[in-house]
Amino acid sequence: MAEDCPPDEVFALLDDEYARSLLAATSHEPMTAPELSDQCEMSESTVYRRLNKLEECGLVRAVHVPDPHGNQRKRYEAQLDELVVSLDEGEFNLNLRTTTRTQEFADVFTDLWEGL
Repeated sequence: MAEDCPPDEVFALLDDEYARSLLAATSHEPMTAPELSDQCEMSESTVYRRLNKLEECGLVRAVHVPDPHGNQRKRYEAQLDELVVSLDEGEFNLNLRTTTRTQEFADVFTDLWEGL
């Protein structure tokens, strides 16, 4: 969770170009790791490593969505809306504002039905 993630870890993630690319891509719409690999032009192993770190810090979350064959697929979506950094008596403090952009179940069902 974001509360457990030290500021240094968040700064390191935001300094990482791969993590930033994944965050930007998932801020538009939830995407699977293979889709992110294609869009961001990085290996799937790199995508998964960065997604795990981003998820640990509460910057992205995984959503399980059924595919047309009835299997569950993980889609990742950005949770970060705003990051405020403050310095108080020599310590950095982070205030993360996060949101959920998950589609409503009806929208997921409609997408699934139209894909048949």
